[in-house]
Amino acid sequence: MPAKLRIEEITAAQTWPIRQESMWPNEPLAFVQLPEDESGVHFGAFVGEELISVISLFLEGEQAQFRKFATRPAFQRQGIGQRLLQHVFTYAATHHVSSVWCHARITAQSFYQNAGMEVVGEPFQKNGLMYVRMQKFLTNG
Repeated sequence: MPAKLRIEEITAAQTWPIRQESMWPNEPLAFVQLPEDESGVHFGAFVGEELISVISLFLEGEQAQFRKFATRPAFQRQGIGQRLLQHVFTYAATHHVSSVWCHARITAQSFYQNAGMEVVGEPFQKNGLMYVRMQKFLTNG
């Protein structure tokens, strides 16, 4: 993991290029924009001034969903995503959220399990890819 990684809140628009590059590189930028982006809380992981990983959190009462979690390919498998995800769990817990969930690509299921998330329900297909709902219950100490 890069030594000087920092995580901060960013705008929805800042997430779009990394979402596109990492998740849907053959689609237009509009494909990775969500209608509810303006109501989300967006976080970015930076090395120096370079934004390398993004995640968007949507608070829904005592639950929160994160979406469009993406790390630039050159920075994957370095622990950056785990650190960003833990930041989101901490943020959610401090906002009285009892559980955080996502629709995870099946290929990333073990990544989320390593972060303490569990599979809820059966796999499903969306945009030609297989997904599964995953959830983590938080302690709001």
